[in-house]
Amino acid sequence: MRVGLIGQLRRRWLPRGVKLRQKLELKYVWRYLVLAVDPIKGRLWWRWVERLRKESIFEVLKWFKAEGIEAVIWDNAPGHTAGLIRACGVPTVNLPPYSPELNPVERIFEELRRQIEGKVYGQIELKVEAAELLLKALTADPSRVKRLTGWPWITDALLSLPA
Repeated sequence: MRVGLIGQLRRRWLPRGVKLRQKLELKYVWRYLVLAVDPIKGRLWWRWVERLRKESIFEVLKWFKAEGIEAVIWDNAPGHTAGLIRACGVPTVNLPPYSPELNPVERIFEELRRQIEGKVYGQIELKVEAAELLLKALTADPSRVKRLTGWPWITDALLSLPA
């Protein structure tokens, strides 16, 4: 997920006839959040990278593997399908094009966007810090992570895998 200072306008409930005014940042500065989720146990792992290139993804995947993550679900972004990524040894499940709704991590991203977008931060570090606080709050509440990501078809498929 790209977290940057180019703000996104958010919808708000207002009385009828009241015009919404939102401040918006227009700075081309960002970080990328690489996130893994265990929808059965409700656990999260994440790392921030400055550029979403195959080398940085490779380093994060090595860390994921060391943490015990056995497989990742990817979309088909160029950095996700590079040969270097396959060499890491973490099995990947590639999603069909244009299907983010199939990836449980996207639900965590939606929750993050809902909380951190629509505000002016001034510095990327402050926005990353706000995202970190939310990620830590989610980590402390596994039942919430399970509710967001533990869809029956995913948990049934994971539980049916051989041990």
